[in-house]
Formats: sequence, C-alpha cells, structure tokens
Amino acid sequence: MHLKDTNILLGVTGGIAAYKAPDLVRKLTAKGANVRVVLTDSATEFVSPLSLQAVSGHSVSNDLLDKDAEAAMGHIELAKWADKLLIAPATANFIAKLTHGLADDLLSTLCLATDAPIYLAPAMNQQMWHAKATQANLATLAKRDVTLLGPAQGEQACGDVGPGRMLEPQELADLLATPSSPQLLKGEKITITAGPTREEIDPVRYISNHSSGKMGYALAQAAKDLGAEVTLVSGPVNLPTPENINVIKVTSAEQMLNAVMKNIQDCNIFIGCAAVADYRVQQKVDQKIKKSDDELTLTFVKNPDILKEVANLSVPPFTVGFAAETQNLKEYALGKLQRKKLNMIAANDVSDTKIGFNSEQNALTVFWPKGELKLEVADKQLLAKQLMLLVEQRYTEQK
Repeated sequence: MHLKDTNILLGVTGGIAAYKAPDLVRKLTAKGANVRVVLTDSATEFVSPLSLQAVSGHSVSNDLLDKDAEAAMGHIELAKWADKLLIAPATANFIAKLTHGLADDLLSTLCLATDAPIYLAPAMNQQMWHAKATQANLATLAKRDVTLLGPAQGEQACGDVGPGRMLEPQELADLLATPSSPQLLKGEKITITAGPTREEIDPVRYISNHSSGKMGYALAQAAKDLGAEVTLVSGPVNLPTPENINVIKVTSAEQMLNAVMKNIQDCNIFIGCAAVADYRVQQKVDQKIKKSDDELTLTFVKNPDILKEVANLSVPPFTVGFAAETQNLKEYALGKLQRKKLNMIAANDVSDTKIGFNSEQNALTVFWPKGELKLEVADKQLLAKQLMLLVEQRYTEQK
C-alpha cells in the first residue's frame, strides 16, 4: 500500500493528540505522499508550526485572511490541490462545525471548498464521544460520505478509559493508503453476524462472552463499501448503528439463528463473525434464583450451530466462519472448516490480549481448501477491508 504522488492536506485541530502530527506527516511522506498542513489556532497550543514545516517541507497554513495567500486565493488553491483531506485529530468541536457547515477559519473553509474526500480521525474524551450530539453529528457526516477513521479505545490523557483515542499515525497512514473500494460486490447480498449472544439463566443473570462486535461491524461496513447489500444480525453490543445497513438486533443464539434463516434465502455470502454461546441453560427460571445453598448446579444444553445450519442448506451461500482459539490455531481452524463444510474460515488467537476481543486491533489467518493467507496485526477497519477483498476474490472464483 502506498500513496505515491497523492496530495494529502492534513488538518490539525486543538486536541492533545495534535502532538502526534509530525510523526503522522512522516508516515504519510514515507508512503510517497505530498503533505501540506493546516493548523487551527488552538492546535498551535499543542504542536509547533515550525516542526510541521520541517517534516513536510512546506510552510504551514493557519490564517484564513493571510494577505500573501489571499493574493492567489490561497484557501481555494489548497482546496483544489488536495486529493485527500485528513483531519487528525478531529475534536468534537470541529466535528460539530463541519456538520453545520461553518467556515470561520481556514480549515473549516477548506472543508467546504474542496471536492476531495474528507477523512476524520476523532480524538476526544470518552464521554464526549458517547454524547448524543456527537453521535448525531457523526451520523450526519456519514450520510455526506465523510469517512471516519477510528477512534481507538484505551486510557486517555484525562485518566478516563474508553473510546476516543486517535488512531496511531501508522494506522492512519495505512488506512489512507488502502485503495478506494471498487464496487466489486455490487448486486450481491451479504448477511453477517456480529457480537456475543446472551443466554438467560433467570431474569437478572445470563452467560455470555467478551466479544465486542467490532470485527463484525467493521466487516459490514467494508462489505457495504464494496457495493453489497448488507444485513447485519447483531448480538448485544455497545456500538453505533451503521448507516445504510439493515441491522437486526437479537440477544440469544436461538434468536440469532431465526434472524439469519429469515434473511438467508436470497443471500450470496454469509459471514458468521458472531461469538455465539455454545451452550444455554436447559431450564431458565422465571424468578431470580436466591442465594440459599453453598452450591448451585445448572444443566446446560448445546445451542444451535448457526454456521453449520447455513452451510448445510440445500443451496448454501458462500459461507465464511470465524475461529477464536487460544491454542492449536491452525489445527482447530482447519478442523472446523472441513467439519462444517465452510468455504473459508478466519482464525484469530484470542489468548493475545493485544488483539481480538475488545481490542481495536486484530490479526487473522485465513484458510480455505488448498489455501491460506496471514493478515498481519492491523486496525480492525483495515483488516476488515483486507478480509472482504479476499472473500470477494474467492467467491468470484467459485461462482
């Protein structure tokens, strides 16, 4: 992946993550990009214009009413020059300005004056990220084809832990270098499952797992970007509902199976990314179980195997499974591929706490009959794009 001779206009707003901007410029230029930088006034409190000038090789722009620049209509020239406009970090304040079309400084004016695709790398406190106003603004921008890169989740400068961290410079450079998604799956119908299931024990207790649903949601977005008509069957997750995707929310494995089977008839590709609970209690009770005895014995029965049910239809879709393993990854994944008659399976090592469940990153080894490919550690958005391109390739070959 490279950005050779791509003109990237980097907008830096006033968040603490602005200190990463010089490194981001380096990562972009290392991929062959030509980078120009625009700072907001508040960004200059966090990062030096001189440092950005040194790494980009160009003067840094800041003033909308710069007399020298205005002589050549500088803000219009920058807007026309850009092939891609990346705003990193993108604060909640700037996202709100962009949503409402304000143009009171150079960067916001450039956003209105350019026809280049706009990318946002959000960076803010987790509560600001979750705020209804912020989420409504992001939903509006998504309808205008503004692309969201991140945010990541983790410890923040204020001490909070949660979503709102800007993606690392290398991740942003990699995502920007990913080729624009051609409509390779236009006209195809894809059903994807995501997230965990919850199996009720009594009215207040259930068994579940650590799946966040991020990989499945990223796959749904990647499939939509490739032109597919996507149905996402989602277990309980704490993720924004994606735009222009048919989302069916369920709780238990049986509910997920029913939703899948209702939508599988005209489906061309099925991807079982959900972490479906293998077992449920044989008999759930209607009232809360009281803590009376020192021991409690529950009897569990197997849940339906959704992947197997789909793969064994009389005319099955191209079926892709996931294998979350803690050991013997290849052996178990290949066994599942053959046993369930899948077309492809993506395996990941969930014993590594840096990837997999609840992480922003993942790594996959993808297997199919007589083939395999390793997808290295990457942001789940990027990984989802890589996997969907591989699925499209194998699906097309077997049509």
